[in-house]
Amino acid sequence: MIWIELNKTSEKPIYQQIYVRVKEQILLGELAEGERLPSSRVLATTLNVSRSVILEAYDQLIAEGYIKSKQGAGTFVESGISLEGFPSGVLPPVSVKTIDSKNNPKSIKNNLIDFRSGVPCLKKFPRKKWGSIGKDVYENIEASLFGYSSPEGSEQLRNVLSTYLDRTRGINCHPNQIIITSGATQAFTLLAKLLVKSNSEVLIEDPVTKEIPEIFIERGAKITPISVDEFGMQTERLTTKRKACIIFVTPSHQFPLGGILPIQRRIQLINFAKKTNSYIIEDDYDSEFRYSGHPVSSIQGLCPERVIYIGTFSKILSPSLRIGYLILPNSLVEEVKNLKRYTDYHSPTIEQVILARFIKDGHLEKHIVKMRKLYNKKRAFLIKCLKNEFGDLVTILGASTGIHLVGQFNIKFSTKILDEIKLNGVNIFPVENHALVKGHHNNKLIFGYGNLTEEELEQGIKRLRNVIEAEIAKKY
Repeated sequence: MIWIELNKTSEKPIYQQIYVRVKEQILLGELAEGERLPSSRVLATTLNVSRSVILEAYDQLIAEGYIKSKQGAGTFVESGISLEGFPSGVLPPVSVKTIDSKNNPKSIKNNLIDFRSGVPCLKKFPRKKWGSIGKDVYENIEASLFGYSSPEGSEQLRNVLSTYLDRTRGINCHPNQIIITSGATQAFTLLAKLLVKSNSEVLIEDPVTKEIPEIFIERGAKITPISVDEFGMQTERLTTKRKACIIFVTPSHQFPLGGILPIQRRIQLINFAKKTNSYIIEDDYDSEFRYSGHPVSSIQGLCPERVIYIGTFSKILSPSLRIGYLILPNSLVEEVKNLKRYTDYHSPTIEQVILARFIKDGHLEKHIVKMRKLYNKKRAFLIKCLKNEFGDLVTILGASTGIHLVGQFNIKFSTKILDEIKLNGVNIFPVENHALVKGHHNNKLIFGYGNLTEEELEQGIKRLRNVIEAEIAKKY
């Protein structure tokens, strides 16, 4: 019998804790010569950890000669290993057979499966190529680039971006219209400072990323929700009593419901902006990952003088890079440059130079192709899991693009149910959290899958089903 207690707050990796405790028991003779160990799948379920963690621990024990694997038979303790006087006490003994994950919410919580949206697969960051380019950049760039730079950002990156976005997103701009920002959040903050006057009106999709209206409200804006359907913003509902306003949209992949705004609505939106002397803010946060056909072209390419385009590399590469950008009508460029200067002077320069090289040499597009295949596989697997566990009780929304989808269920997710879901090891957010007008989306959950393995996706959906089944059972 294996005795293991894991400390999931320890700096020591979980696989190492398992490896150390099994080794201890073998050396102390608590695991006898020839004794069969639990299978990796059984032990993973019992300890509420990933099976890959168990396999890593077992592989290390096999490599050091403590255990051996017999194909088709199992894994066994090797002979001649018991060591008299071996000092134990690294971990207090607790039989894994006494650990019941259903009755040990603390254990589950420490192994949370996080369906947070907007997080790419962090393990797949192209660190080798990025590091190679970075090494060359640091060794060979001119010394002046280590000094202060201009607020609009690296000229090299802006030139490369202008060409790249024209080819891939149908963006119509000169490099001088691009302002490099510290992520998309700074881009929104700069625009709020520039465009929001006393009691300005912002027409905004509903539901929407909840931080967006908060940024504009903080500047004193009046928010007017415009409801969305399966095709995105319902542009026929656009109306304002003010002379000018701001219109916020995510036309290439509405967040969170996933609709793609058709050309008829795009034209209607542009005509409304022209008529009211308003600006459209186009947030293009993850449209590179489209799974049928090519990515949808931008609204900016249709009307550069009325559209402000926001892009980011957080979803494509990594949030930690903190590199986003604004593409502005010529009339707004100087004002935003001044705001940027007084905000942080400029975004980090060296990372911009590395990114410029990364894009120019074709590595970004290769990475996108690679990740599109990976995310498409994860997306299909997640849909399969949802259908296997819930069948006709779930409807999938917005799965054609991006790294999240929405599941619409036959129950409403109260705060109590969501707390119970989290207590059972799943972190997930309802669409209702992003709704400006409450009460219409509390049966929908957002499933971010970019940074989860298939094993985590499957386990997360099973845990979710257990909670939902229990809630349904309470009603009957």
